Parts: sequence; C-alpha cells; structure tokens
Amino acid sequence: MKKKLLGGGLFTVLLVAVICLFSSVYTVAENEYACIIRFSKIISTTDQAGIHIKVPFLDSVRVFPKAMMFYDIKPSEVLTSDKQNMTVDSYVLWKIIDPLTFYRTLGSLSVAEQRLDALTYNALKNTMGTLAQRDIINEENASSRNKIYDGIASSVATIAANYGISVVDIKIKRFDLPEANEQAVYSRMISERNQMAEKFIADGEYEASIIRNNVDKQVNIIVSNAKAQSAQLIAEGEEEYMRRLASAYNTSEKQSFYSFALALDALKASLNGTDKTVILGPDTPIARALMNP
Repeated sequence: MKKKLLGGGLFTVLLVAVICLFSSVYTVAENEYACIIRFSKIISTTDQAGIHIKVPFLDSVRVFPKAMMFYDIKPSEVLTSDKQNMTVDSYVLWKIIDPLTFYRTLGSLSVAEQRLDALTYNALKNTMGTLAQRDIINEENASSRNKIYDGIASSVATIAANYGISVVDIKIKRFDLPEANEQAVYSRMISERNQMAEKFIADGEYEASIIRNNVDKQVNIIVSNAKAQSAQLIAEGEEEYMRRLASAYNTSEKQSFYSFALALDALKASLNGTDKTVILGPDTPIARALMNP
C-alpha cells in the first residue's frame, strides 16, 4: 500500500514537473516580437529567435509580427477646396518597431488598423481640403501628386510613432468621382478638348494660308520672270533674224528675188485646196512671172 502511494506521489510530482517545464518554455520566430506579460503588464520583450524561459502559470506570451504589413483602407469620401466630393481608395504599409509601446497603447493588430484608418482618413481629408478638384484630376506630371502623397504619409507616420508603429508608405490607388459629379466633369473635359482642337485647327489653317500665299507669290514671280525671259529671247531671235535677212538681201536684185520667192510660196499655199482658180492682178509679181516667164 505504501509503495502504491509512493509511486502515485512520484508520478504526480513528475507530471507537475513536466507541466511546469513545458509552461516555462516558449519559442520566438525570426519575424516575431515576443512580449512576456505578468498580471496584464509587459515585463520584458525580445526579438531574438529561439527558445526562451518564462515563469510558468504567472507569465503569458503575446506575439506580434515584426514584418511589414499591408492594410487596405476602405474607400472614403473627402471634400476638396472647391466643395467637390471625391472618393479616395488607399492603402498603408506599416510595421511594429516598439512592441512595448504598441501593446500599452493599442494592444492588438485590429485596434492598430482602426487607428491607422482614422489617422489616414484625417490626413487625406485635411490635405485634399486644400486642393481644388482641377488640381487633383489633370494630365500634368505625377511628381506634384507624389509630393502630396509623401506629405500625407509623413503626417500619419509622425502620429503613428507614438503607438510604436512605423508607417513605411501610404499610397492612393485611385480617385473616383461620385456618380453625381462624373457627368459634369466628363462634360467639362470634353469641352476643354474641343476648345483645344478648335485652336489647333485654327492655328493650322492660319499657317496653311501663310504657306499657300508664299507659294502663290513664288509661283507668280517665277512665271512672270519666265515670260519676261521668253519675250526677251523671242525679241532677240527676231532681231537676229531680221539682221541676217537684211544682210542676205542687201542688193535690189536679191530683194526682188526674195519678193518673188515669197510670192511663189503664197501661190503654192493658195493652190493646196480643191479650188484651183486664182485671181491675180496684172501688176502682181506672180502675174508678171506667169504671163512673161
């Protein structure tokens, strides 16, 4: 009987020892913070991976992620400086850098996300409230908008540091217009594009008219110069022809022969038709040549 009681007591002691041993050991992963909590207070924190010891039954372990986390914020409406509603869809990249402060101020990831949601919305609302809708929706270089995003991220990061949180980045995925304003904005954009197109067309037609006028002017100058040069060449040719003709027929006999040759050419031209009758005066050179060969 005593041996049974002794064996049972020894088994109980070993069981309690095993339970205490397992209750006093905990492990920490590479991407985790481990906080030892005793009576709802953190007494120590560690980010060293491996096996660690705690007081069994009195201490509990609370683990928080060390890696960067992504929080997708629900779309929310903001008001611009020109009193236009816009829906903003954004996200936050964040991580815990001080687990002790994080546990004391927030205590859990869900509460942290709620706080980041509120901080980001307030920063967006305050920043967008200083900008007109035209400044946000445009086709200009995106560097100006990147400065706005950086300012929002810096504002949120400053406050989040009080909770042991580091805000790595805040990005706006898109700006959406409320359905009531979409048609008005599209109409304004279409009107602006039409005005730009009309200006480009008018400028093009003006430039085209200048080019056409210059071409017409050059064509008129070239044609006029060509006609003047042609008339000059013709005049010079006729002058040379008359000079050579005068030189060839410089005696009365040659002149008479030339007149006779011209008369024969005229007679030949007149006899080419079907009517072979020619009426000549008796004093014409051809009549004299025919009557007195």
